[in-house]
Amino acid sequence: MLLTSRAASQAKESDVTPRSLVLTRRAAMAGAAAAFAAGGIPSVAGAAGLRFQTTVRPKDAKADPIAPIESATTYNNFYEFGTDKDDPSRNAGSLRTRPWQVVVDGEVAKPTTFGIEDLLAFPLEERIYRLRCVEGWSMVIPWVGLPLAEMLRRVEPTGSARYVAFQTLHDPEQMPGQRGWVLDWPYVEGLRLDEAMHPLTIMAVGMYGEILPNQNGAPVRLVVPWKYGFKSIKSVVRMTLTRDQPPTAWNRAQPNEYGFYANVNPEVDHPRWSQATERRVGDFFRRKTLPFNGYAEEVAGLYAGMDLTKNF
Repeated sequence: MLLTSRAASQAKESDVTPRSLVLTRRAAMAGAAAAFAAGGIPSVAGAAGLRFQTTVRPKDAKADPIAPIESATTYNNFYEFGTDKDDPSRNAGSLRTRPWQVVVDGEVAKPTTFGIEDLLAFPLEERIYRLRCVEGWSMVIPWVGLPLAEMLRRVEPTGSARYVAFQTLHDPEQMPGQRGWVLDWPYVEGLRLDEAMHPLTIMAVGMYGEILPNQNGAPVRLVVPWKYGFKSIKSVVRMTLTRDQPPTAWNRAQPNEYGFYANVNPEVDHPRWSQATERRVGDFFRRKTLPFNGYAEEVAGLYAGMDLTKNF
C-alpha cells in the first residue's frame, strides 16, 4: 500500500497525514501497465486508480514547506537535455518512457530485467525528502517510489557484491544533450551496497502524486536524500552489482571537485564555492547546510571511522 515514510529528521507523524490507497497490488499493476500501454496518462493516481490525500501543516516550523510543483519541474539539472536549469523542461519531451526496462545484473544469483509495470507493482510509498544540489540550492519534494532494497533482494546479491553501479539511458536521438561533450556519456553513478540497501534510498517513479515527469528523470530514478543531487541518477536502465568501486560521471570528469561519496557535508567546500549555506528555491535568504542534508541521525553510522574530508 502507499505509505508516508517519516525519518526522525523530517516532520512528525502529526504533521503529515498518510496518503490512502484503495486498490490491491494486482490492480495497481494491471492499471498502471494498461495506462503505460495506452499512453497519455498524466499521473500515478490516474494510471493506477490511486486516490491521494495529504496535508502538511504550514505553521509547524518543524515541517519544511514542500516546493511548488512548478519549481520542481522547471528548475532542474539533467544535462542529457541541456545545461541550463530550464533546458530539461523545454527539451525532455523527446524522451520515450515506454516501454522501459531496468536490467539488474552482475554479482547476483538471479539477474532480472524489470519492466516499468513490474516496478509499479511493488508497494509504493510517499517520501518527502529534501534535495540539496552541489551548486547551493535545495528544495523539498514529495517522491513516490519503492525502496531500492526491495529490488535488490529480488536478485539476491552474492557475497562478493560490494557496490551498485547505475547507468542512464544512452540515446542521443532522444537526449540531445548527449550529442555534446559535457560529460563522457552515458551518465553513470554508484553506491556502496549498504548505502543502496539503506531504508532511505528509493527508486522514484513519481512525484507530487503524479507519474515522474521526463525532466525529473522519468520513468524511474534513484533518490538518495543525504547526498548531493548529482548522485540521484535519472532515467535508469541498468544496475550492476560489482566487487569494485564503479566509476561515476562527475568524479570521472572532475575528480578534484566531485568525490565518489558526495555526502552533503558543510565542512567540505566545493573548490569554487562554499557549501556551508544553501538557498531553498523560492527563498531570498540562505540557510545553514545540515550535515548529511539533515539525515545524519539515520545515516552517519554508515561512515563511522571514515575521514569525510578525504572521502568526500
